[in-house]
Amino acid sequence: MIKPENLLLIDIETVPFCKNYTDLTDNLQRLWDKKSQVIEKENPDTAGTFANRAGIYADFGKIVCIGLGYFVKQPEQDNQGQSYTLNLKSLFSHEEKELLQLFGQVCNKFFKNPDKQFCGHNIREFDIPYICRRSFINQIALPTVLVDLQSKKPWENPMLDTLQFWKFGEYKNFTSIDLLSNVLGIESPKDDIDGGDVAEVYWQQNDLQRIVTYCNKDIVTIAQVLMRLHSLPLLSEAEINYID
Repeated sequence: MIKPENLLLIDIETVPFCKNYTDLTDNLQRLWDKKSQVIEKENPDTAGTFANRAGIYADFGKIVCIGLGYFVKQPEQDNQGQSYTLNLKSLFSHEEKELLQLFGQVCNKFFKNPDKQFCGHNIREFDIPYICRRSFINQIALPTVLVDLQSKKPWENPMLDTLQFWKFGEYKNFTSIDLLSNVLGIESPKDDIDGGDVAEVYWQQNDLQRIVTYCNKDIVTIAQVLMRLHSLPLLSEAEINYID
């Protein structure tokens, strides 16, 4: 049985490293051209693939928002069982280095207890590796909890991944958090943009706050999926708190 209070929920929002393909150095343009031929073999428009796909890759993208959430255990009510509230906090900045430094500070404070874990959807394959790679690129020290990640045994890995939980050992299947929340009967709070819109909202509309709002809603969805997967009551709106 999980203890929600031991979890730090996480979700990142990423965009291409620069606004346009032409802003890349000549070397990086050449390297993106090679990568583009692998991911979209039939598409010669590498400038277009950069705009649409570069944010997915830490080599060519950057983090603009890190959404965080943590549960607070509430006093038990008679015959009501254990209940929780969820606190949300988003770290965001146009300066990725500053963002990663803030994230490291949060992690070093939260993970003093070895029972603590990250929790998110597909964080093993995307969010955590992306953060680690971008930290190295920015020459930022990794949070202590992530320093020896590569040498840890699978059961020592400090990550609870809702995607891995849903796979039940299967390797070939990917299920998005939107699909998973829908099939589990959870109403998604996401009613504006989706992941494919983030780069345009950031670079074309210059609306980082809209991305932050979207990221917060992702954290809420992850929290509700986690509760459902572990047979815990879903959170009400009154039990979700946004922290500045």
